[in-house]
Amino acid sequence: MHNGSDLNDRGTQAAGYREWTGFILMCLGMFMAILDIQIVATSLPTIQTALGIAPDQMIWVQTAYLTAEIVAIPLTGYLTARLGMRWLFVGGVSLFTVASLGCAMSNGFGELIAWRIVQGFSGGTLIPAVFAAVFLLFPPRSQALATTIAGVAAVLAPTIGPIVGGWITQSYSWHWLFRVNILPGIIAAAGVAIFLRGKVAERHGARPIDMIALLLLATSLIALQIGLKDAPSLGWGAPHVMLLLAVSVISAAAFIWRTWMSDTPLVQLRCFADRHFTIGCMLSFVLGFGLFGSTYLMPFFLGLVRDHGPLRIGEIMLVTGLTQLVTAPLAVWAERRVDPRWLTAFGFALFAIGLLLSAHQTGQTDFADMLIPQIVRGAAIMFCLLPPTRMALGRLPAAMVADGSGLFNLMRNLGGAVGLALIDTTIFSKAATEAGQIEAKLRAGDVATAVKIGIPRDAFLEQRGQPLDEFATEMIRPLVEKASLVPGINAAWLMCGLLTALILVTLLFVKRTPSGKDLASEG
Repeated sequence: MHNGSDLNDRGTQAAGYREWTGFILMCLGMFMAILDIQIVATSLPTIQTALGIAPDQMIWVQTAYLTAEIVAIPLTGYLTARLGMRWLFVGGVSLFTVASLGCAMSNGFGELIAWRIVQGFSGGTLIPAVFAAVFLLFPPRSQALATTIAGVAAVLAPTIGPIVGGWITQSYSWHWLFRVNILPGIIAAAGVAIFLRGKVAERHGARPIDMIALLLLATSLIALQIGLKDAPSLGWGAPHVMLLLAVSVISAAAFIWRTWMSDTPLVQLRCFADRHFTIGCMLSFVLGFGLFGSTYLMPFFLGLVRDHGPLRIGEIMLVTGLTQLVTAPLAVWAERRVDPRWLTAFGFALFAIGLLLSAHQTGQTDFADMLIPQIVRGAAIMFCLLPPTRMALGRLPAAMVADGSGLFNLMRNLGGAVGLALIDTTIFSKAATEAGQIEAKLRAGDVATAVKIGIPRDAFLEQRGQPLDEFATEMIRPLVEKASLVPGINAAWLMCGLLTALILVTLLFVKRTPSGKDLASEG
């Protein structure tokens, strides 16, 4: 997959203030698209009440966005070839801004979902476009810094999302969750149109679209997303879930066969012929699993077990983002000088430790106990992102970078989708078992268990030996539910940590890939 002329072209091209300004504005647009997912998640109950949405339909406010996004991501290569990087981004961020205004003006469930689909599809093109720009706009010596800027934007948004969403909800109306996108969207669209010029940004191609392949891809990804969403609640063996997953697998197989055999493929799956790209995508999948998982497990625990509100949850979770910002310069410095294999091993090992440190929480765990695990995870993230990104995309021919970026980022999102489904399944299956055991111990008169879950000793001793009546059962049920969630959440943390540690095995199959310093000297 190595193409010497492509790499030399990228190694000698200059990156001036126009490229850097345009790129930073691209990162702003991407940041808003990712942030939107998190800030809306914190305020779903408020939106539900305001629009009179049924509780079982509320999940579609998020699912509609995520499903449309996951379909759009792998199409970035095709759209880049047709429109050029500049106009793809300008069009994507403009459409995202218009859709945000549409969401803010929605008066009903159907209208909101329609705009969320548009939001998700347009937002989905922004993430891979930014990461492709790293390798198309900048010479090797600048790519580490550009990747860091993009990486910080991509992973900081989910971290600060809860605190921003909580603050907006408490200070203003839910409409401002979408209105906040409008001004940054206008600035990003206008700025990229003005500053991002030149041959690379304007690249066009006569690449045709394969409508059958597009239909197969959309069917596979939509069925997978919905199947993973429903699996934890309905069960993985439920006919509805099994049908969706079967449709996803069959459609994916047909898409892969058709695309691989095509002379003008919708997505350049031949990127996977490069072993380092494939391993980079595997690392991206596991990073998505752990990253999405950790930003889900923390608010889940703090909200349901510790009873914290969205603003307090955001304040606690801010530690990860701040650590990330502090360690980013170190990651850039190291990425230019150290063998990427060692940096990747360091990052994923550290991230695994940070995940495993959270696998021993109790019902009293709070900010102080979460501080060290958050710092460890925050310090690891940039080392998990920078070297694998170069490993996957840095040696691809320029014509394949946009497609490669779409696939690389798709793997991270798929990792998150699969991870959340498995995490929910783990939590609630483990919690159901634990709840049964707690109830059995309470009926047997176990004082230690009663005190542990929060029942006063004297009150329990008065009741001990007597069957629990309906009133007493209802009184202690919330305590039992909270207590049973803790081991379920711990099991999910353990799963994330072990998978992250296990992926280190793939690095044994990676040849030494040049560091940023090596590539700069080549250029």
